[in-house]
Parts: sequence; structure tokens; C-alpha cells
Amino acid sequence: MKNDPYSRFNNHTLILRDELALDRTILANERTLLAYLRSAVALMIAGVTIMHFSTAQWFTIIGIISIPVGAFTGLLGWFRFHRMKKSIARVRNGVDVTLPPED
Repeated sequence: MKNDPYSRFNNHTLILRDELALDRTILANERTLLAYLRSAVALMIAGVTIMHFSTAQWFTIIGIISIPVGAFTGLLGWFRFHRMKKSIARVRNGVDVTLPPED
């Protein structure tokens, strides 16, 4: 992959500092997923609440719109999490970690 940020690492040269950095990256990736999911749930709950307590038509429309936006946010976070997880696994397992050609 040309856009893989970890492709410049060579698995044979990973030292403890690099392994610890990968561990921090894994934890940051999980925190980011949780933030996406928290935002998605908040949007969907806000949509249901707005629809339930509103009497104006435009409030109901905003509530209806926020529910699929929340679902999309959750799916986006899930896909980004798995894409980054695969990139980290490639670095850790030494798959496709050759150095890119110098320009």
C-alpha cells in the first residue's frame, strides 16, 4: 500500500521503543473507536429525544436526520478502527513492511 503510514518500518529493525510506540498506537486506536461510538450513541439519543419532546415540525426533522447521522458515525469509526488495526498488524507481524523507494 502506498498510503500506509507504517510501510517505512522494517520489522527486523523494530526495537523496544518501536514496540512500545505500537502499543500506544493500538490503545489510541481503541480510544478513537470509543469516541466515535460515544458520539454515535449521543447523536441517536439526541434524535430520539428531540422527536419525542418537540412539537415543532423542524425539530422533528432535525431528530429524524440525527439518527442516521449517528449510525453513519458509528460505522465510520468501526471501519477506520479496523483499517488501522490491519496496518498495525502488518507492522508487528512483518508483512509488507519493506522500505519505500527514496525519491
